[in-house]
Amino acid sequence: MAQVEATTERVVAADAEKVFDALADYSGTRAKLLPEHFSEYEVREGGDGEGTLVHWKLQATSKRVRDCLLEVSEPTDGELVEKDRNSSMVTTWRVTPAGEGSSRVVVTTVWNGAGGIGGFFEKTFAPKGLGRIYDAVLAKLATEVEK
Repeated sequence: MAQVEATTERVVAADAEKVFDALADYSGTRAKLLPEHFSEYEVREGGDGEGTLVHWKLQATSKRVRDCLLEVSEPTDGELVEKDRNSSMVTTWRVTPAGEGSSRVVVTTVWNGAGGIGGFFEKTFAPKGLGRIYDAVLAKLATEVEK
């Protein structure tokens, strides 16, 4: 099993604190940021950053749906980590200042991929697909915080 990693980033015209607060707001803003690939969104505990437990289904392809139950932590300032209780998947959101009134958001997801030929295809194509999904989330985030 090889580790698979998908990373995407965007510079947003809003200060880092505002951007981070929007990402950490699972009971409000976060649901608005999710494209059609996400369904059955539900906050089960908490709702604001550290200590939140959130559920969704992520449909990465027409045949692949991942049922996610994510525990949220904030290990350092400007960082949200979502660990899936149902798999090895971990998504890390990092928000850092990027000049006056701007911030850089980097989202990285890692998981243990399949072995064999299936694993080869997963490692080759899954990061691109997940990158497109997170590009859409970041575009909606930018629209939300640049108001």
